[in-house]
Amino acid sequence: MTYTPPTALPRDLLDNDEVQRALAVHDFGAVFRIARERAGISYSKIAAECDIKPERVGTLARGRGRITTFDKIVQIADALRLPGALVGLAPRPWEVNGTPAETSRAENGPQHVRRRTILQAATTTGLAAALPALHRPDAPQRITEAYVVRLRERTARLRRLDDVLGGGDTYRVYLGEVQHTKGLLRQQSFTDGARRQLTALLAEQAQQAGWAAFDSGRTRDAVALYEESRTAAQDAQDPDLYGNSLAFLAYESLADDRRTAVSFAGDSCATITERTPSTVRALLYERLAWACAVDGQATSTEKALVAARRALDEAQDGEPQPDWAAWVDHTELDIMTGRCWTELRRPLRAVPILTHALDQFADAHARDKALYLSWLADAYLTAGEIEQAAKTTGRALQLASSIASVRPRQRLAPLLDRLRPYADTTEVRALLDPADS
Repeated sequence: MTYTPPTALPRDLLDNDEVQRALAVHDFGAVFRIARERAGISYSKIAAECDIKPERVGTLARGRGRITTFDKIVQIADALRLPGALVGLAPRPWEVNGTPAETSRAENGPQHVRRRTILQAATTTGLAAALPALHRPDAPQRITEAYVVRLRERTARLRRLDDVLGGGDTYRVYLGEVQHTKGLLRQQSFTDGARRQLTALLAEQAQQAGWAAFDSGRTRDAVALYEESRTAAQDAQDPDLYGNSLAFLAYESLADDRRTAVSFAGDSCATITERTPSTVRALLYERLAWACAVDGQATSTEKALVAARRALDEAQDGEPQPDWAAWVDHTELDIMTGRCWTELRRPLRAVPILTHALDQFADAHARDKALYLSWLADAYLTAGEIEQAAKTTGRALQLASSIASVRPRQRLAPLLDRLRPYADTTEVRALLDPADS
C-alpha cells in the first residue's frame, strides 16, 4: 500500500486557483497557510514532514522568506503531494505509482483551467513567472543529445527575457529551469555523451538563475547558484562555462571583498585557451577589467580592456559563439570601458565613450540602460558638470521606474545624495522634488 503523508493536500485544494498561483511562483508559505486554514493541516505536521523548523514554517506562511533549494522543494512536493508539473519538477515516483489522476490533471487536465491559472499568475507576479511550465519538450525515456539541444534552444529563448525584464520577474523562471534539469539528471537514463551535455546546460542555466537572483537582491541565492554552476561546469569538463562561473563569482564578490573578486576574475581568465570563443574571451577579460577598476588598479584595468578588445577584433567570420556570451560586442565593451574609467575617476576618458555607446543603446533595454546612464551621470558629477549629471540621473530614474531590479536604485540613490548640495540649481531641483515626494 502506498504511503500517504498526513500533510497531503486534498484534491480540491490542488485545483484551487490561489494555490496554483502560489505554486507557479514557488510561494510555499502561502500554500502552508492555505493548507492550515482550509484543510486543517497544522504547521507542526508540515514542519515534521518537510523537515523544516516549526517557527520557519510560520515565518514563511506570514510571507517572510522563500524556499529556493532544489532538495527542499522536492521534499515539500512529496510531503504535500504536489504533482511535479505544478512546481517545475519531473513527475514524482508516487504520481506514477499511486495517483495517476493527479498526474493527469496537472499535466494534461483541462486546458482552460491551466490557461486561466497561468494568466492569473501573470497578472499577479508578472508574465515571466507564468512561463516555466510552458512549451518544454517532453523528455524521452532515454535522454539523447538531440533532446539536450532542444532544451538548450529553450534556454536561449528564455534568456531573452533578461533583455527587457528585471530579475524580480525572471528569477523564478530561470530557477525552474535549473530544477527541471537537475531532476532529469537525477532520474533519467542517457545515451552516450548526453549526460555530459545536460550537465553543461545545468551550469549555463545556474549562471542565468544566479544573475537574476543577483539582479533582484537575492545575494545568497546568487552565490549558491554560481557555485553550483562551477561544480556542474567542472563535471561537464566545459572550460568556457567554468571560467564564466568564476567571472560571476568575481562580480558578486566585489561588494564585500575586492581582492577576492580580482583573484576570481584572474582565475577565470586563466581558463582561456586558443580554443576559447572570442566573445567568451572578451567577456572574461572585461569582467577582470571591472574587478581591477573597482579595486583601483588602473594599469591592470587598461591591460584587461585591451585584451578584451583584441579578442573581439580578432574574431573570425563564422566562428561559433555560445548563446550565453553572444551579447558581448563592441558597444558592450565600450560601455564597460566607460564604467571602468568612471570608477577610476577619469571622467574625461569615461564621458565620450559612454555617450557614444549609449546613443546606440535602445531604451527597450531599460534596466541596463538605466544602469549605464548612472555611470555617465557619475562621470559628469566627477567632472563638475552638475546640470548634465542631474539630467542624466533623471533619465535613468525614468527608465528604471517600471523594472523589477534592485540594481538601478542602488546605483542611483548615492547619486541623488551627491546632487543634494546643488539643490539651488534648476536641473537638480527639478530632479529632487519628485524623488523626495
